Amino acid sequence: MTDEPLAHRRLLVAGTGIAALSAAIYAARSNNEPLLIEGDEPGGQLTLTTDVENYPGFPEGISGPDLINEMKAQARKFGAELRNGIVADVSKEPAGHFRVELTNGDVYTADAVIAASGASARTLGVPGEEALMGYGLSTCATCDGAFFRDEDMLVVGGGDAAMEEANFLTKFADTVYIAHRREEFRAEDVWIERVMDKVDDGEIEVLRNTELTEIHGTPEDGITNVTLVEHPDGHPKEKLDDPATADAVETYEFAVGAVFYAIGHTPNTAYLADAGVELDDEGYLLTEGGRGANQTATAVEGVFGAGDVVDHHYQQAVTAGGMGVKAALDVDDYLSELERAGDLYEPAPVAAESDD
Repeated sequence: MTDEPLAHRRLLVAGTGIAALSAAIYAARSNNEPLLIEGDEPGGQLTLTTDVENYPGFPEGISGPDLINEMKAQARKFGAELRNGIVADVSKEPAGHFRVELTNGDVYTADAVIAASGASARTLGVPGEEALMGYGLSTCATCDGAFFRDEDMLVVGGGDAAMEEANFLTKFADTVYIAHRREEFRAEDVWIERVMDKVDDGEIEVLRNTELTEIHGTPEDGITNVTLVEHPDGHPKEKLDDPATADAVETYEFAVGAVFYAIGHTPNTAYLADAGVELDDEGYLLTEGGRGANQTATAVEGVFGAGDVVDHHYQQAVTAGGMGVKAALDVDDYLSELERAGDLYEPAPVAAESDD
């Protein structure tokens, strides 16, 4: 390990999900020599999806890992380089370029950076979760709900996302159940009202003061049932750990064919703390937006954002891909201006080692 940069690139991309790979394909075709650092979730959340049926161009569907691998091959074909690693820090140097340090201590420099590091869906860490993620357990109802037509489905959560996903899943489910660990929801009134309308219609049932503690099934057969705990005062898991209240917690098995977590996402932006970019209250990267050019630009010239690290609303593969393309086009304009002005960074040549 050394503080000296291993290499300088016109463009460094943090991430290898749909947004990052779409950006890489366009950037490589524009001769901007992108280097992609894969991060701690190589391929992004799509690698957890067994079947993707809503990505344009695949009428028979494609698995998430297969789609990612095809995009990686396409990016490499045009000259993009991918390497394993996790970006720890991005900072802008006085000369105008960026210093990018990885968690293993390796350092790169770049004229521009695209943050396409995504957002990680929050999970519960309960037994069965790891084995059944993508096999009946999902963090995206709009992505996977159609695979479980006529099944009973469980949505875990109590905020806007949970209400929205439960409402959406009524298109496919026999009955949608919402498990919320408190009595009152955190969602906006408009979403609660929509859900309660579906409750009145018999399409949704609310399980208040209830938490999920285990998911049962196999990757081959999917989810068969879950274990739930309930306490009238809410937060039943906490009360299970207290001898004074454990006996009042009801534990029971509940048959469902699919489980959807809707407990939020954590944007992967910690490595941008020293970059000077602006984040919203949830930690999502703020970009210029608008109708004209440079929509993916951040508050720091040379740093651009794309995909779920920016977008906390749509969070779809195709919208992430579109943002990645926008970011690559914005980067190309930015680098072209630097080149015309003679401001591209020229690293000092490495001195040859003496034989003496």
